[in-house]
Amino acid sequence: MRLILRFFGILFSAGAVLFVVGAAAGGYFYWKYSQDLPDHAALANYEPPVMTRIHAADGSLLAEYARERRLYLPIQAMPKIVVAAFLSAEDKNFYKHGGIDPEGIVRAFLTNAKSGKRQGASTITQQVAKNFLLSSEQTYDRKIREALLALRIEAAYSKDKILELYLNEIFLGTIVPGRNLHGVAAAALDYFGKSVHELTINEAAYLAALPKGPNNYHPYRKTQAALDRRNEIIRLMAENSYITKEEADSAKKMPLGVNPRVAFPNAANANYFTEEVRREISERYGEKKLYEGGLSVRATLDPKMQAWARKALVDGLVRYDQAHGWRGAVTKVDLTGRDWGMAAAEVPALGDVAPWRLAVVLGNGGGGVQVGLQPKREASGQVGKDRETGVIPPDGMRWAGRPNLQPGDMVYVEAMDGGRGQYRLRQKPEVSGAIVAMDPNTGRVHAMVGGFSYDESEFNRATQAMRQPGSSFKPIVYSAALDNGYTPSSIVQDTPITIEAGPGQEAWTPSNYDGKSGGPHTLRYGIEHSKNLMTVRLAKDVGMPLIAEYARRFGVYDDMLPVLPMSLGAGETTVMRMVTAYSMLANGGRRIRPTLIDRIQDRIGETIYRHDNRKCIGCDAEKWSGQDEPKLVDDSEQVLDPLTAYQMVSIMEGVVQRGTATLLKQIGKPLAGKTGTTNDAKDAWFVGFSPDLAVGIYIGFDKPRSLGDRATGGGLAAPIALEFLKVALKDKPPTPFRVPPGVKLIRVNLASGTRAGSGEGAGTILEAFKPGTAPPDSYVAPAQSAAPAAVPADPDRAAQAGGLY
Repeated sequence: MRLILRFFGILFSAGAVLFVVGAAAGGYFYWKYSQDLPDHAALANYEPPVMTRIHAADGSLLAEYARERRLYLPIQAMPKIVVAAFLSAEDKNFYKHGGIDPEGIVRAFLTNAKSGKRQGASTITQQVAKNFLLSSEQTYDRKIREALLALRIEAAYSKDKILELYLNEIFLGTIVPGRNLHGVAAAALDYFGKSVHELTINEAAYLAALPKGPNNYHPYRKTQAALDRRNEIIRLMAENSYITKEEADSAKKMPLGVNPRVAFPNAANANYFTEEVRREISERYGEKKLYEGGLSVRATLDPKMQAWARKALVDGLVRYDQAHGWRGAVTKVDLTGRDWGMAAAEVPALGDVAPWRLAVVLGNGGGGVQVGLQPKREASGQVGKDRETGVIPPDGMRWAGRPNLQPGDMVYVEAMDGGRGQYRLRQKPEVSGAIVAMDPNTGRVHAMVGGFSYDESEFNRATQAMRQPGSSFKPIVYSAALDNGYTPSSIVQDTPITIEAGPGQEAWTPSNYDGKSGGPHTLRYGIEHSKNLMTVRLAKDVGMPLIAEYARRFGVYDDMLPVLPMSLGAGETTVMRMVTAYSMLANGGRRIRPTLIDRIQDRIGETIYRHDNRKCIGCDAEKWSGQDEPKLVDDSEQVLDPLTAYQMVSIMEGVVQRGTATLLKQIGKPLAGKTGTTNDAKDAWFVGFSPDLAVGIYIGFDKPRSLGDRATGGGLAAPIALEFLKVALKDKPPTPFRVPPGVKLIRVNLASGTRAGSGEGAGTILEAFKPGTAPPDSYVAPAQSAAPAAVPADPDRAAQAGGLY
């Protein structure tokens, strides 16, 4: 008996010693590996990088910007089927263990010993510790630190919080090149084109397969492996009672169903616009905020108007280009002994010129040129197997004369209306241009196109191209005159003038576009018929320093050189600035700030930017108690007398009714505007507006050269405005321009500007006059002098009504 007791005593003593040694060793290792563990408290305030999304005015998605594409979803909003799939795939005991799963460790050990395959036993909590706080190095030290951190995390956070972090952080691969997906919400959109709430059992199971290695289960390159892993997870979901056996069997029969989304249906039309928005956000908040801040941006773009604007501009550029002949094929490919489809697929095609298609010439005959359309690519990126052929009939290439198209030539084609399998020959235009459409009352840009193709050139000619506005600048000159004593009936000489320059410099002798002069005319006539000589004389009398100030007020130029050639638009500005300036005329002379962004919200929904800064009086009332209704107060600066603005609008209506833009009369709505053509016809412009929509168009070569001897803004830019405004104003009522209080409408003789007699009907119009001014009863033209007019002694003085300069 004593021996037995002694034996157990020795055994107990040895056990106690081993326990102490083990505890000491465990304490040492715990102390050692706890020394520099990251602070898990950082998880409490963790804000993962979230993508910034830009939406159009109608809510449609325009663009996303992110380094890690992630949409953060709280665990309460996470669908149960998605949670079930990931728990079954990654950690079925997640809600039972304390951070480390002994059962999982034993299971992994037995599986590894039995099959020889390496199976991990990391819990979701351990993966959170690794992904957020540790590196991914495969060492025992890191695994020990990971386990210790997992225990601390479990003690500090709820299971739901840990799972929320995991499901929003995990990397789930790349299905669209360049789009690295993090979190299940973003992955659901890119893999299946669905919200995470719309995922089916088989789809959720496939996403749950990806954390083990997205490339190992790629839907196109490793399809069978992806199916096997997905079906295994479906089996586990049924085994864990998340779904029934019948649901599992049905889900296993489904294909992968990966269908990468077309994320931005308006991208091809709106890429110049969205890039300008991206640039503005980056400048305002920085790159980090743009790509990681999860901003929600509501842009001003109207997708329908944008599509109309782009079509009008492209049609105008193509119309000009085709009138100047065929320049040849895009390139040539060798078809000898190979599939023409694969040969054609090697040629890069512009992705934003639909409905144009790149095609390869296969031969001649059969009523035209036989072509094979460039095959479309499948979602996997592989060249599609379908082959489409067609014919370019003689009618489809008549504009090109007799193009010598040979087999292997790559050309652009467009399907002909009503002609099945028949195509029209196209070519990329060399000429370029831009169009901007804006709300003149708010500055909200509804549409902006900066060129023929963003894929070909990202240079935005609406905001970045500095070009001479030519005669489209004249309304600024005439506004300065009307604001300083002139009336629409004031007479200005349309006669030759020579401006003497300084010592050693040549004198400047401007001329009208047609090279003729016509004697005395009204201010109205000078704008309607774009008379250069009248404009220069007017600018001399008003004074170029004053005109430079008006140009600054309207935002056309920041610091215009006050020399007379600038009165004819010799300076350089942008389409956006010109449309903004004309908008201030249309809205009664109020300053507006052009904007592409209505509102920006941060990742938690707080508004951090709003374009509309008008104050609302009474909007903060808790309830209605008989008080006055809320009022919006617009305290924007008045850059021009409202009466002057209306006079200018009325005169510019005459440009459409009788002047250089009569093409637009057929729209049948109140319109005002001005054409512009620069020296040697290097730039062609039209800028104009209705009461609620301003539009500006510019056409020219990127490297300035003449558009042609007979090129004008009325002949090139105005037709684009016509095509756009026809559809943009189609459903709008013919609202006349608002006449401000104080304006007197007096009937005058259109030719002389004198008050119309009681019997006069034809040849008269209602002219706008300010209080204290009126048209003269008669006018006697002064004697003409062959000598050039002299510069006034004081060119900066305010002009007098009826001046003869």
